[in-house]
Amino acid sequence: MGTLAVVDWMVIGLYFLLIAGLAWWVIKQKTDTTTDYFLAGRHLGWIIVGTSIFASNIGSEHLVGLTGTGATDGVAMAHYELHAWCLLVLGWVMLPFYIRSRVFTMPEFLEKRFSPLARTLLSGVSLLAYVLTKIAVGIFAGGIVFSVLIPELSFMGMNSFWIGSILVIVFTGLYTVLGGLRAVAYTEAVQTLVLIFGSVMVLYYGLDAIGGWNRLYEVAGPEMFDLWKPIVPDGYSATWAPVLGEGEMAWYFNSNYPWLGMLFAAPIVGLWYWTTDQYIVQRALGAPNEKEGRRGTIAAAFLKLLPVFLFIIPGIIAFALAKSGEMAVLQEALMNQQGEIINENAQASFPLLVAHILPVGIRGIVVAGLLAALMSSLAGVFNASSTLFTMDFYSKFRPDASEKHLVWMGRLATVVMVIIGLLWIPVIQGSRGLYDYLQGVQAYLAPPIFVVFFFGVFFKRLNKQGALSALIVGLFLGVFRLAIDTPVMLGEGFAYAEGSFFWIVNNIFFQYYSLFIFLVCIAVMFGVSYMTDPPKYEKISGLTYGTLTDEDKRMSRESWNWVDVSLSVLLVAVIGFIYIYFSG
Repeated sequence: MGTLAVVDWMVIGLYFLLIAGLAWWVIKQKTDTTTDYFLAGRHLGWIIVGTSIFASNIGSEHLVGLTGTGATDGVAMAHYELHAWCLLVLGWVMLPFYIRSRVFTMPEFLEKRFSPLARTLLSGVSLLAYVLTKIAVGIFAGGIVFSVLIPELSFMGMNSFWIGSILVIVFTGLYTVLGGLRAVAYTEAVQTLVLIFGSVMVLYYGLDAIGGWNRLYEVAGPEMFDLWKPIVPDGYSATWAPVLGEGEMAWYFNSNYPWLGMLFAAPIVGLWYWTTDQYIVQRALGAPNEKEGRRGTIAAAFLKLLPVFLFIIPGIIAFALAKSGEMAVLQEALMNQQGEIINENAQASFPLLVAHILPVGIRGIVVAGLLAALMSSLAGVFNASSTLFTMDFYSKFRPDASEKHLVWMGRLATVVMVIIGLLWIPVIQGSRGLYDYLQGVQAYLAPPIFVVFFFGVFFKRLNKQGALSALIVGLFLGVFRLAIDTPVMLGEGFAYAEGSFFWIVNNIFFQYYSLFIFLVCIAVMFGVSYMTDPPKYEKISGLTYGTLTDEDKRMSRESWNWVDVSLSVLLVAVIGFIYIYFSG
């Protein structure tokens, strides 16, 4: 059927049996309490924590979106992958506070540090972000993979895109709903191995097809290997005036990932995602102590460097094979008649490589890896969403609910999230690209959340009034931009009048707008906090650096040794080397 041979289907079938068997074994373990179901009983060792963080992150947006961006923009998006250093910030800076407070969720930590209203607000925004980004993107990417690999599949009027989306959801949702975080974490450990092996195969056979690394560099061109893009593209003169015309461009309109945005704005999203997002931090919260949690984050940081080579480089390979004409099927699928790459079609780069350059058998393993990534990212967000809804909303309305009842409500919440995510797919289909869409939404919602967490830990004087004001102002600015962008992505041919206020806002590069929200939130948080009364420091003991007890400091110091420090320094050195190598 399609591009897959019988042997490929046998390999995929064995993979599903393995995952189903492992999930069933975990499901039979005890998950009757909220700690068991949502945090795996806090018994996850550092290896499981590290691989689970990596597998949760490396999902559909990488296999489909990041490879597609590699084909259109080269290594520019590698900046986001090189944010592996943010995981060190989680392990060394933020995790000790989370572990010490014994929280289930990130909003719960905000409640302890600031107020119940801050918790409710963050929970609502986080659930909104999960539906708009992770769930909808995961479903969309599953559909793209199936539409490329089995294009002729149809059932009851649905094409292969929708059939693939629904199949991935049903299987993933089933073991997530039944097994909780323990099922998610253990299946992700296996999926990580399959995913890495499969992606290495695509890289190996892809380089072989193009004729090696030097040939790839020659065909793709040096600009595809430069991390640092100019403020405005070549051939344009920069201006402050809001114009976008022949040879002249407002520098803040340039959407080709200029170095200014990557250097100052991208880390805001990176630090929010890796150090404060329930989706990621929940794995570290499942560790028994600070030591295991930190070592898990260090392991995940090293794994996080792999996508630069496993997904971005294959995207450049797909572009080079299409550009050179050495593979007609790729040229036909990815390029227009003028020899330029088509952004929407580039999203299919990874599955196209799988379908046309891999030998039989190996192809089955890689498809299993594709499905592994799709399922692991979806499983992670299903579990995080149900945790947020159950522990931060439902338990407030039903404080007398039994542990078993809360677990079942978490399962029901997962089902509802999936349905909403399906309804949002048309918006993603209208965006510039999957990874662009994902980074844009996150850039609008991340700044206020990062500000209240990060500055709340470092400055004990900041209070609940400052935190709430920063959250409300920042989220208003983010949702305002989303509301302006959505009609352009949804409407066929829809555009604002050139020169109008909405047109200017819509064209400002999302990273610059994110930086603007970030600076406004800092000013609001500090300004309001210092105009109102300071918090009662005894109530936030152990939740900020200024209120740590001697016992807190002693326990933290005993949780690490020279090995942890050395590995962290090594990681930073490796990231520095990659930055230097890909500097044009």
